Amino acid sequence: MKDRVLIDTSVWIDYFQDTNSAGSELMDGILSHGDVYVPKVVIAELIQGARSEKEIGVIKEFVEAFTIVEEGKETWHKAGKLSYDLKKKGETINLTDCYIAVIAREHNCSILTLDKHFKKIQKNDGLRLIL
Repeated sequence: MKDRVLIDTSVWIDYFQDTNSAGSELMDGILSHGDVYVPKVVIAELIQGARSEKEIGVIKEFVEAFTIVEEGKETWHKAGKLSYDLKKKGETINLTDCYIAVIAREHNCSILTLDKHFKKIQKNDGLRLIL
């Protein structure tokens, strides 16, 4: 069975902008041998950052090659609760990152990310990260 990996927006942006970056080799390996999961919010973030209609088309075609993750009935509730719990511990993490952490857990995925917020979530939540 292939490893399930949810790739965060930060990694996709780095990969699209510089395919010779330090993480590119790791990313290439995951794309070749992993089972890549993409939440809809990551697609939205990538489209939001696009510089042209052409880029939007490329993003749309590219992500269709992977498993698009559906949220569960309680996903947003769990994300809000995770954010609340972290805030009570003095950690302010944006709701989108909490959502991504929850959806990764719901689908038994590790998260490949460049975003340091996920390390804070991992400390409090046991999230599996690939950095």
